[in-house]
This record gives sequence, structure tokens and C-alpha cells, in this order.
Amino acid sequence: MPLLTEYLTEEEYAKADQWASSDDTNLAAVMRRAENGEAVTIAVIGGSITEGTISSGTKDSEVGFKKSYADIFKDWWETRFPNADITFVNAGIGGTDSYLGVHRLKSQVMEHDPDLVLVEFSVNDSDTVSFKKSYENIVRNILISDRPRAVMLLFMGQTNGSNAQGQHVMVGFNYSLPMVSYASAISVMMDSGHFTAEELSGDEVHPSALGHAVTGEILYRYLNDVYANMYDFGEAVALSRDTPALTSDTYRDADLLTGEAANVTDTGTFTWSDIDYHFTGGWKNESGEGGITFEVNFRNLGILYQKTTDGKSGKFDVLIDGETVRTIDADFTGGWGNAITGTEVYTSDEAAMHTVVIRKSEDSGGEQFKLIGLMTS
Repeated sequence: MPLLTEYLTEEEYAKADQWASSDDTNLAAVMRRAENGEAVTIAVIGGSITEGTISSGTKDSEVGFKKSYADIFKDWWETRFPNADITFVNAGIGGTDSYLGVHRLKSQVMEHDPDLVLVEFSVNDSDTVSFKKSYENIVRNILISDRPRAVMLLFMGQTNGSNAQGQHVMVGFNYSLPMVSYASAISVMMDSGHFTAEELSGDEVHPSALGHAVTGEILYRYLNDVYANMYDFGEAVALSRDTPALTSDTYRDADLLTGEAANVTDTGTFTWSDIDYHFTGGWKNESGEGGITFEVNFRNLGILYQKTTDGKSGKFDVLIDGETVRTIDADFTGGWGNAITGTEVYTSDEAAMHTVVIRKSEDSGGEQFKLIGLMTS
């Protein structure tokens, strides 16, 4: 299929697609189904870049269109397979990392029964082993399934060179996944003077219209190459649950519990409140001691809440079975904006029923706490 743009040199694309170990078998199988006119569900999960944030670059007026990479990716599938029933799911949420991603994967991606999931967290994750673990568990929770599914990895990057590709690519190697890197391609672009940082991004983090077009071109070229040879691949296979993890399977069967699923036994001074439109329900404490109580079964627990810049949010203690395990400070005064935040508070090798209480700390300067849900695995 013709490219929408032709920004990449051969050297730049070679850096974007540099992993010969990638196995496109499951991806090709999805293409064959679409070619046959079958129903196919394509999903993307990531941060604000995936959600569709486009910054203002100095060369955007020359691009000709203003589309996010996710929309360009969607266009490839719909244009290439006009007779297929294509469903597209965008699970990008600004400011979120793979730790939150692995917990929202079930409700926001897997419940749509996807055939292909593109994963993008290399900007929001730090280049640490901890994030490699949560990132790997996203991949494992997609691949270990009742049927074969395809996963693609997209490594975005800031124009200052910051990204988590170093950790994420090891996950891709371990499972021989299709991988492409915008981060590597723009490094070559900027070094050669082909494009400047200001042209590729207006804020160092989010691609401009040009940056998204470059990402879309990388994806188009990769998908076109697989499509041209899709009948040379065998049948798709699912990953066995017995397959050893590169890090650990800490977050197997991870879930995000909101609303009734969170099993609240006492709301204390919290009241029901929709905190963020990406999630169903939540609870807000505006005054008083808090004391919302849950009865939940888990091995590992995280708290999903909103940090706020208005100076009203305070410090709240998380107690498990009567013992304080973590104090969470939801005050984000001076920050870039209200931020959805997931914080891990408890880990164990064994699952058990626990009583979880969230209440205001004695030294809290603020009264407010906006709780979205519990992250369990």
C-alpha cells in the first residue's frame, strides 16, 4: 500500500526496524484473516502519545495532515482490508505507565477480545528493571490466552533521548516480537540534520504532526513488508502459561477494581464520585478522616488515585489488615497538571483475603483524596 509520506531515508528506517529476530507469524495470521473478510479487532495501549496528543512542531504546516500515529495505524488496516470488519480500540491514557497499563489491560483491552495489540510505553516508563517487569507482564497477559494473539512493540522517545527502549527491547527479544523504534529513527534524523528536535516535537515529549507522520510511516513500511509475505508464515500460536518469564510473572491476571468490583464494606467519609472519564466510578474524600474500607483477595496491591495541583489533596495512609504499609501524598502543587497515578503498596507470593483501609495521615496538610480504584494481581 502506498506510503502517506516519504520522510524516512533507508538508513533511518533501518534503525527503526533493526531487530532481525522479530517473528511476524502471529501478525501475518491476523492479516490473512482480514484479507479473508473476517472480523478483526486491533488495539493500541500506551500513554498520551497513543491517546493522540500532538505537539506543535516548527514544520507541521508542511505535513499536509494532522493525525496521531494510532489513527494512521488504524487507517492502514481499514484501507488495506476494505472488506474486513475492523474494530479499533484505543486504550491510550495520558500520563500512564506500564505498571498501570498491566492492571487496566484486562478491562480496557482484553475484554474487547483483540487479535492484535500494539504496546507503547517507552516514553512514560523509566529505564528500570521494575518497569521491564510490568511491561513484560502486559505482553505475557496478552499472549497467554485462550487463543493466539499478536503483539507489536512500538518504542517512542523524547527528542532529548530519554526513553525506556533499553529495557523494553529485552522483552521483545525474549518473545521474538515485532518491534519498531521511532526513538532510534529520530536519533539518526537529528544527528544528520535531516530534522531538528523542534520540528519533531514542540515540547520534547510529544511528537508533532511531523513526528506522528514519521511514526506512521515506520508502521506502514513494517506492515507492508509483512503483508507482502503473509502467506509464507505458518499458523499463529498462543504462548503457554508454563513459558518462563524474563523477569517474573508478578502481575499475571492483573486487574483494576473500581465501583462494586472493589467490594467496599465501609465508605467512611469518602463519597462516590467519577474521578476521571477513562475509568468508571471512584471515591472522593473532601473532609474528615477518610476510612474507606475494602475486603479484597490479592497477592499484590496498588492504589490508583489522582494527584492534584490545587493544593487541596493531602497525605493518606494505606493500611492492610490493620498495619500501615504506605503513605500516599496526592498533593501535586506546581506539577504539570492533575495526574492519574498508580502506586504499589504491597507485594506477596501468596494470595489471601485482606482488609484494606485508606485514611488521612495525622500530618496531612490537605483534606482531599481522589481514589479511582485498587490494582490487584
